[in-house]
Order: sequence, then structure tokens, then C-alpha cells
Amino acid sequence: MARKVKAARKGATRKNIARKSAAGKSAARKSTFPTAKVVAKASNAPDTLREVERLLYRQAECLDGKRWQDFIDLFTPDGTYWMPAAPEQTTGDGVPSIFWEDRDLMTVRLKRLTHPRAWSQRTAWGTNHVVGNVTIEKEDARSGDLVVRSRFHMMEFRNDTTRHFAGSYVHHLKKTRDGHRIKLQRVDMVNAQGPYEYVLQAWV
Repeated sequence: MARKVKAARKGATRKNIARKSAAGKSAARKSTFPTAKVVAKASNAPDTLREVERLLYRQAECLDGKRWQDFIDLFTPDGTYWMPAAPEQTTGDGVPSIFWEDRDLMTVRLKRLTHPRAWSQRTAWGTNHVVGNVTIEKEDARSGDLVVRSRFHMMEFRNDTTRHFAGSYVHHLKKTRDGHRIKLQRVDMVNAQGPYEYVLQAWV
């Protein structure tokens, strides 16, 4: 009788150990899966700075690829591209500027660049932009609108001549259903007042 009692106790102990082991594994699985979900969710969180960088890089690619319409499409319907003649300028309205173009004037420039009789475009030419030091200076928490500052360097090769332009961009970006679009782009070139053998044909 004593042997039967001992055997029963041993069997019960083994069952308890198995149950605890199974429970431990189940708890481990429960604690692991939620953690994985949290990590995945965090990795897909919106990154405003990264979104802005992609927009500026896409703009540079449009310019270097001469995809003029794609470049214009990055602006809002009332967007403006502005390159002041002097750094102290606070507006381009009614004062001399190198560029002061809304989308209508941008479209006029596009047609001139792509016209079959635009002889100034016959000579093969190209540009290469590098954009960096992208910083969000201001963000409207309610609208999602941004003010972004960055630095650029553009190399242009035309008529066997290389020219370099550098300076800063200030983008006023408006939040839309399709992402941020350019409300105003200000381009301050370091050498804006320098002498040029020929004028700028396209946007910098």
C-alpha cells in the first residue's frame, strides 16, 4: 500500500512539473509576441524629417533629370519659387529678383526650355545637385505645415564650361493629402551677385 502511495505521489509531481513547464512556455510566448508587435509599430511611425529629406532629394532629382513638370508639381497651386537678388530682401513682390515665379510663370519657363526652337538648349548641358544639413525650423502642430532650412551645391556643365552655385534653401511646406508640398521656396545663393557669362536657364 505504501508503495502505491509513493508511486501516485511521484506521478502527481511529474504532472505538476510538466504543467508548470508548459505554463512557462506559454507565458514566454505571450510576453514575446506583444513585444514584437510594439517594435513593428514603432518602426512604421511617421518620421517628419525623413519625409522632408525625401521631398528635397526628389526635387533635386527632378532638376538634374530635367523633369521640369515633375518639379513644378511639387509646388502647391499657389506656390512660389523665389531667388532674391540680395540676402536682405524680405519679399520678391515689386522688387528686383533673379527668380520670382508662381506656377504660371514656371510653366512659361518650362515651355521655353522644351520648345523645339529653343536654340540655347541645343548644346548638351547638365547639372548635379547635392542637398544637405536639412533642419526643420518650425512646425505647426495643428496644420502640419513646416519651415525647413537646408544647404545646397549645384555643379553645372555647359559649353565645355563648369560653373558652381551654392547657398541655402528655405522651404515653406504645406501639409496636403499627398504629403508636403512647397508653398514657397527661397533660394539664397552665395554667389548670387557674381558675374555670369550667360544667364541661368533653369531653377537652381
